[in-house]
Amino acid sequence: MLTPTPLILSLSKDQAQRLPSLVASLHLTLRQAQGERRLVDELRYGKTGALSHDDVIFPDSHPAGPFILAGPVTRPDPRTVPLRGDVAHIGLAGKHFVPHYAVPQPRAVMPGGAPLLADPREGAEVLVALAEGDSFEVLDITGQWAWGCLSLHGPVGYVHLDRIEAVNG
Repeated sequence: MLTPTPLILSLSKDQAQRLPSLVASLHLTLRQAQGERRLVDELRYGKTGALSHDDVIFPDSHPAGPFILAGPVTRPDPRTVPLRGDVAHIGLAGKHFVPHYAVPQPRAVMPGGAPLLADPREGAEVLVALAEGDSFEVLDITGQWAWGCLSLHGPVGYVHLDRIEAVNG
C-alpha cells in the first residue's frame, strides 16, 4: 500500500482562489485535493476541517486552458522569439510557460552601433548589426552581456553591455 505524500504549497491569496481549477486540471488524488482545499479554506475563511468526497468538485476529466499537456510542441526559433527555458518576454505570457517573465527594459544602442550575437561570447555568430540609436529591449543581464530583442517578434540575441545605454526620458 502506498503512503500518501503530503503536498506542501506556499500560495498567494490569488493563487489560492484559483486552486480548485488547478486541482481539477492536474487530476490530483482526492487526499491531495482535500489538503489543498483545506489550505484554500484557511486562506479564504480562516477555518479548517475535514472534507468529504462531495466537497471536492471535478467539473470534468478533460483539462482546459492555455497550458494543457497535449503532447510535444515545436520549439520556436530562439533567434526570433524572446523565449528561453528560464525566462521569456512578458508579451509571451499565456502563450509559453516558463518560470519567469521579464518586462523589457528599453536601452539605446550607443554611437558606433553594436552586433546582436547568437551567444554571449566574443566571436559568436552575428545575427544583425544594430545601428546607433536603435532601441533594444533588455530581458536579462548575465556578466557583461544583455539578452533581449528588438521587438516581441525578434530578432533576439546578446549585446555587450558597453554597447547600450539607458534611454533618457
